[in-house]
Amino acid sequence: MLEDVLRAAVPEVASAAVAMIAVGGRTAAACAVGEAVRYADASERVLADRPPVTLGSVFDIASITKPFTTLVLLSLAADGRVGLDEPVATWLPRHYGGRPEITLRHLLTHTSGLPAGRRVEKEPARLRWELVLSTPAERPPGAHLYSDVGMITAGRVAEIAGAAPLDVLVRERITGPLGLTDTLYHPGPSLLPRIVATECKTGRGSGCVRGQVHDETAYALGGVTGHAGLFSTADDLLRFGEALRTGGAGAVPPAAIVEMIRDQGVGPDTDADTDAPGHRQGLGYRQGLGVRIGDPAIVGPLTGAFGHSGFTGTSLVVDPVRRLTVVLLTNNVHPVRGRPGIRELRTAVAAEALRLT
Repeated sequence: MLEDVLRAAVPEVASAAVAMIAVGGRTAAACAVGEAVRYADASERVLADRPPVTLGSVFDIASITKPFTTLVLLSLAADGRVGLDEPVATWLPRHYGGRPEITLRHLLTHTSGLPAGRRVEKEPARLRWELVLSTPAERPPGAHLYSDVGMITAGRVAEIAGAAPLDVLVRERITGPLGLTDTLYHPGPSLLPRIVATECKTGRGSGCVRGQVHDETAYALGGVTGHAGLFSTADDLLRFGEALRTGGAGAVPPAAIVEMIRDQGVGPDTDADTDAPGHRQGLGYRQGLGVRIGDPAIVGPLTGAFGHSGFTGTSLVVDPVRRLTVVLLTNNVHPVRGRPGIRELRTAVAAEALRLT
């Protein structure tokens, strides 16, 4: 059972774990195990008062932000405001005028050649966006390299083309139409009691990060970026996944979803690990727009399913053939990153979903 799977991983893999599985559009299993805040600091000192995690707990979903950014751009493309195969220089001439070969499709398929990341939190705030957008490529366009920089840039393109901040575009074009009321950047104080803590870091007040984006670059850029920054609940992500499975649910045209989950023809190459950009390994999956198809590190035994994971210990998997949507939310980085077992937990939850079909 799903509860057994989660209890076998809590608190060793994460202090909080919430999972939901839908089969054919109906929730077949849902479970919350653990504590929303377990540790006081990086020394793993356990708190006396540990609020329980619930099905309504709010998690930092990290890189699951990327499919939301992608859908915003596909929505803008449907409106004729962007073209996936237009040069990024169309919108960012100062930063990309000298590299007209890089297109928006390159950004969304991680084939721009841009590096995995660009740390700017120690730079003056006024220079941070400039430094990220001017990041030089490490490889030629067409080579697959998982890149947060590319998705940050894609988010900036969305803002220029959509004439609004990215958080507004996500709300107006995706979360609002889908009724995802708990999916947002910068969750306010009213949500704090429901928010699950992540890593304990210095320079962010006392205790562990809670209610602020975990990703250092997203935090340095103001918390609203194309690669990370969204918070959400299992129920909202399940509804989001179901929208992808069923063709957009009115938020974006069905043809946009078809293009999003289509194999974009990225050939075998080397790539960054799912949860650790920069670590090279064989590319053992296919690449869609803002999602991975058949990545065993995410989908486990659900061969052919698509989805994305997040560094904080989250994942969203959609299997159109088996009519499955699978959500796993954890705080695997609480109180520190590097805790083993998250891939095995993702696989076990996916296996439980397969059993329910």
